[in-house]
Amino acid sequence: MKGAIGIVAGLTVALVLAAAGFFGFGSWQAANFLQASLAVGGPTAQGSGWPAPESPADIGYTGDPEAAYDYDFQNVRVGSEVGDMPAWLIRPAAGSAASESWAIFVHGIGGRRENGYRFLPVLHEAGLPVLMISYRNDEGAPPSTEGFYAFGLTEWRDLESAVEYALDQGAASVVLVAESMGGAIAGQFLRRSPLASRVSALVLDAPALDFPGLVAAQIDREGVPFAGIIARGGFMVFRSRTGLDLALTYTIPEISNFSGPLFLSHGAGDRIVPVASSDHLAANRPHPTEYLRTEADHIQSWKADPDTYDAALSAFLDTLGE
Repeated sequence: MKGAIGIVAGLTVALVLAAAGFFGFGSWQAANFLQASLAVGGPTAQGSGWPAPESPADIGYTGDPEAAYDYDFQNVRVGSEVGDMPAWLIRPAAGSAASESWAIFVHGIGGRRENGYRFLPVLHEAGLPVLMISYRNDEGAPPSTEGFYAFGLTEWRDLESAVEYALDQGAASVVLVAESMGGAIAGQFLRRSPLASRVSALVLDAPALDFPGLVAAQIDREGVPFAGIIARGGFMVFRSRTGLDLALTYTIPEISNFSGPLFLSHGAGDRIVPVASSDHLAANRPHPTEYLRTEADHIQSWKADPDTYDAALSAFLDTLGE
């Protein structure tokens, strides 16, 4: 009997040690994945690998608003805590009815201001002044002290500076237009900034509002069991290395609780940001929400059907003045 108990005890210890080793190694590897994925200058979802752009609205196009659409624009600098950020300000066409709200476009990880060109013509036609911003770690912008993209944990302060700039220039309110990690930045801004009340509407495309879920989904795709636990362990290791607590990058509640209207687009074929996060948001948000759900890959809903997308966004913007 004692021998049997000893065997069971030995097996239990062995299983505990094996589990500890599995989760410890998995967490370490997850942290390494995070460091490689979020390191400034490394490969990102928007940095490379796109087909050659056929129009200014395609990801990868480079050129200012005049080159893209023959729009008059100003090169402006938006001050922030880490230094001045370059931005483009595109005012409404002469003679058009200008809106009291400004649109501010926030691109995703490793992206650029030009990513906002798929929204710009509709915003311009609606009479909104459009501020297309850069933020820390962008080309031409100051670097962050950490050297990592932080899914809004640090970048929200740069968006706050852009909102402050718009308000100082006469905007009564702002419409935040954001894609991918830009959605996370908008969510952190709504959570943390005293200027959050000046946001009148949101336009989000494939927003990364649940980064913990995104990472867990990536790990699960690799066939690793207990992906959620491994992801949480990776966040803990990453925080010990960098000081960034990525567990705080879940901002669906902030978008859900935002009382203004939301235009949300997301594709079921998104291989980067699971569409389930937007499905959950749209199904549970108690405030006005227009959800354009497509079959597209990451931030490709416009490309899948430009006419439908433009018409839906234009109709949404028309309601803002009602």
